[in-house]
Amino acid sequence: QVQLVESGGGLVQAGGSLRLSCAASGRTFRSYNMGWFRQAPGKEREFVAGSSWNGGSTYYEDSVKGRFTISRDNAKNTVDLQMNSLKPEDTAVYYCAAGPYGSWSRADLYTYWGQGTQVTVSS
Repeated sequence: QVQLVESGGGLVQAGGSLRLSCAASGRTFRSYNMGWFRQAPGKEREFVAGSSWNGGSTYYEDSVKGRFTISRDNAKNTVDLQMNSLKPEDTAVYYCAAGPYGSWSRADLYTYWGQGTQVTVSS
């Protein structure tokens, strides 16, 4: 069992930055791929970024490449999402998720989900 709790969301102006953090409980955290997803009102949940178990491989949705960075610290059981150059279209509830190797952008393969944190980018 892995429990995930996100933090760090808030209101920011376009062009600004936010850092989201996801704290995980459970001794098996390091065995999971970790992902960040987001869901805007009226839209489906979409993949944002993913990390392999050791952070050696990362994967990003095209619209966030070069702006967002996913990182994890297995000693602290955390995975962060640094978001720079934020745009109004980044506004959404952001979720972290844990899944088996190969989950990457497939939301249906992730096993555990956090409750989400709201990110609002004003223009």
